[in-house]
Amino acid sequence: MPTIAADSVREAAKRIRPLALRTPVMTSPALDGRAGFRVFLKCENLQRGGAFKIRGASNLILSLSPDELKNGIVAFSSGNHAIAAATAAGHVGARATIVMPEDSPRAKMEQVRSLGARIIHYNRIRDDREAIAAGILKETGGTLVPPYDHPLIMAGQGTVALELLADAPALDALVVCVGGGGLIAGSCIIAKSVTPAIRIFGVEPELANDTALSVAAGRRITIPPPESIADGLRSPAPGVLTFPVIQRNVERILLVSEDEIRATMRFLLDRVKILVEPSGAVSLAAVLFGKLPPGIGSAGVILSGGNVDLEFLKTL
Repeated sequence: MPTIAADSVREAAKRIRPLALRTPVMTSPALDGRAGFRVFLKCENLQRGGAFKIRGASNLILSLSPDELKNGIVAFSSGNHAIAAATAAGHVGARATIVMPEDSPRAKMEQVRSLGARIIHYNRIRDDREAIAAGILKETGGTLVPPYDHPLIMAGQGTVALELLADAPALDALVVCVGGGGLIAGSCIIAKSVTPAIRIFGVEPELANDTALSVAAGRRITIPPPESIADGLRSPAPGVLTFPVIQRNVERILLVSEDEIRATMRFLLDRVKILVEPSGAVSLAAVLFGKLPPGIGSAGVILSGGNVDLEFLKTL
């Protein structure tokens, strides 16, 4: 089964430099006081396209040959990966077709369209997005750029943790949100290479707990389409490639409620003065609401994205 090594993440860091920003690491006395330990926020909400997804998408797309790029790329995503794939495709002059659920946040759909990509809508309940993408690939001969289950995607996402540990090298723990698992899988690989004793925790919404269920069962579990406000974490099952990495390296999958996600977004706006989307707040929610075990003196927390619909923001 294809997987990645730490060197794959280091190679990705070099490849993606034309497109991915090195995002800041922020601290806050108010946050440290609330958590009871030092917290280092890796602000991927300030990344190009508003989320970490540009790292994986650009790592795969920038590795394609000119002949492969002629037939374009196809991706499926609720938003952030769609934006990333469209951005990277535009950078190399390739056509992008994105399969998006019809209930994707409006702001994300508008951004994808503004980047010149074609959107194909589907219904989360009735339709199979992978089957739709496969049909498009058969017609076009293009290349699939999946949101998480690909070695180059995982390696690209892992560059988030590589940068974080360079800026905050003495962390006891790393806290990462979990959707399909690309971010946490890539982060595990490089974090354990740099700091073997680091403790890694994944965080999911209670309403999108497929990875927690899968870890408990020892096999991949598929749940009905989740209804969490964290739209970027609504994968019904962990990835085929990402799940074994999670099993080997993640100490625990923590769960947070919808109210805890909202409260964390408010805390970040009010006390830290940064805006994150619900998915981006999930990892910090585990810290703010005491989900981590005792004995941690410092933690790196990845804020995965910041693309929020203004209408949703008003509901806070």
